[in-house]
Amino acid sequence: MKNIFIFLFLTFSLGIFSQIEDPVKWSTSVKKVSDTEFILISEATIEKGWHLYSQDVPDDGPIPTTFTYDVSKGNYSLKGSTEEEEGHTVDDPVFEMEIKFFENSAIFKQRIKTTAGVNTINGVVEFMVCDDSKCLAPTEIDLVFKLKNGVTEDVVLNASDGMPTEEDSSLLMLFFLSFLGGLAALLTPCVFPMIPMTVSFFTKQSKTKAAGIRNAIIYGVSIILIYVVIGLAVSAIFGPDALNALSTNVWFNIIFFLILVFFAASFLGAFELVLPSSWGTKIDSKADKGGFVGIFFMALALAIVSFSCTGPLVGSALVAAATTGERIAPIVSMLGFSTAIALPFALFAAFPGWLNSLPKSGGWLNTVKVVLGFLELALAFKFLSNADLVLQAHLLEREVFIAIWIAIFGTLTLYLFGKIQLPHDSPLKHISVGRLSLGLVTLTFTLYLFPGLWGAPLNIISAFPPPQHYSESPYGVGYTQMGSGGTVSEIPEGAHLMAPHNILAFNDYDKGLAYAKKVGKPVMLDFTGHACVNCRKMEQNVWVKPKVLKSIKNDVILISLYVDDKRKLKDDEIVDSKLKPGKKLKYIGQKWSELQTIKYKTNTQPFYVLIDHNEENLINPVAYTPNVDTYHSWLQEGISNFK
Repeated sequence: MKNIFIFLFLTFSLGIFSQIEDPVKWSTSVKKVSDTEFILISEATIEKGWHLYSQDVPDDGPIPTTFTYDVSKGNYSLKGSTEEEEGHTVDDPVFEMEIKFFENSAIFKQRIKTTAGVNTINGVVEFMVCDDSKCLAPTEIDLVFKLKNGVTEDVVLNASDGMPTEEDSSLLMLFFLSFLGGLAALLTPCVFPMIPMTVSFFTKQSKTKAAGIRNAIIYGVSIILIYVVIGLAVSAIFGPDALNALSTNVWFNIIFFLILVFFAASFLGAFELVLPSSWGTKIDSKADKGGFVGIFFMALALAIVSFSCTGPLVGSALVAAATTGERIAPIVSMLGFSTAIALPFALFAAFPGWLNSLPKSGGWLNTVKVVLGFLELALAFKFLSNADLVLQAHLLEREVFIAIWIAIFGTLTLYLFGKIQLPHDSPLKHISVGRLSLGLVTLTFTLYLFPGLWGAPLNIISAFPPPQHYSESPYGVGYTQMGSGGTVSEIPEGAHLMAPHNILAFNDYDKGLAYAKKVGKPVMLDFTGHACVNCRKMEQNVWVKPKVLKSIKNDVILISLYVDDKRKLKDDEIVDSKLKPGKKLKYIGQKWSELQTIKYKTNTQPFYVLIDHNEENLINPVAYTPNVDTYHSWLQEGISNFK
């Protein structure tokens, strides 16, 4: 049952995955000049929007790019200094001075003279990159130059080696979940009946079977193109910074809540979402022209006619994509969604006999639509919960959220059992086996939710409700404390106990570090967010495992820094932003977000760092790590490095 609900909800859920800024990739090569002389070539590939600074910058400016070569063995010597390309000298918006930097790419060359038997040259490059609003912390990368009788061997180096990045996998997951959403759209009453009608049109109107298949494929590709254009528009309107901010912005979360409630009401039959009829008339007239253009407008006509069913799903998919922070996420989402819709038209045109196996249209299509409406309504409250968590208003605490879900899924169960009818339902004489089975699943899920009202963790849906400590009874109804742990009088200044496992945690960096020094333990920085889905998954699925919980409670001092904390800083704590000159850091969350961005080159959560009392890393930081053994091994290695 667990996998069923995960797939049902994640189809419409947030795709919040960690993102590590790594805008510069380094590669090395070697050019042979003679048997003993070579040119070491270091090439930087720079992402669009970022720039790498020159080796020669003003004293009050950024960290210059610096190359260091290991000449300690005495088997080679440097000939002159490292040469660089001309680059650009402009008025830098971050440092407000004229600075030379490179965009897109930069090449640096160092001439050396070797003795016999040298095969490898090692070096280090230290550099700093910025865009128009922020800079990443200075980074050092090891350079390796392979000399094999003067034959060039390219070596590609990555600034984030040893640090996890999930960008590619997150986009693949988003594509897959959007594909599932497209399959759900196929089963709605606006789309499903169109499959046999459209396929029959192409197979009968085409002179040959091959022509029919070709036209159906063009039709499918046109559907994909139409929806991808929608994704492109969303990506163009929202830049990556705006997309990344959506998941923790109070007003965006409230707007998303209202949008999903609106879509859910449409699916439940309160009203029909329809585009102006004149649009359909104009598109139909274009479709009559025939040829490739006519087929494209037929696909556009389908998109318009089916909008009342696909519109809410498209909106939900774009909401989920927008909150990932990835600029191309809306495009990937629409590609997955439209591929699922387009695929049947091409397949059934190629194998028309399959049409006979399709179930007949009927009332079951409206049932699918209603079920999707209930799911959208349940998901809508996740966005409202995000806003409540960021504001710390405590209006939608864990018990209230779970009670709302019990009401929603309980009502859905009654609907599936035929006890409730909605406006567009056909008369129900009996319940089909499929509907009965789905009703039993939702009934089981509803019963599963009830213990959550009394403090049960509900691990299946851990990413959706507020965390356990954000509740009326953090330790469960009738309890004030669970398990062993210190009393209130033993809690140091600035700390609190995270319910329900009594993890001692600080929300202030300086106070937490001071206490760690006092008790002689390393610090675990937890860059998190009130609205961070993966943060809740880690806390409720990984941190609670006995071996991990033991280490967090006994071996480290936890400092949880909420980057979306909207509480205002005290007047004497308000300072100028180092990333955005001219702007002030007014909120607690801004302070921790800037610390994370500057020091650790990332602005995504969750992000975990183990440091010693000198604030040096004990081990490479990690992001979202759902594997318990992997996360525990990371903890143990960092703690052992401290000891």
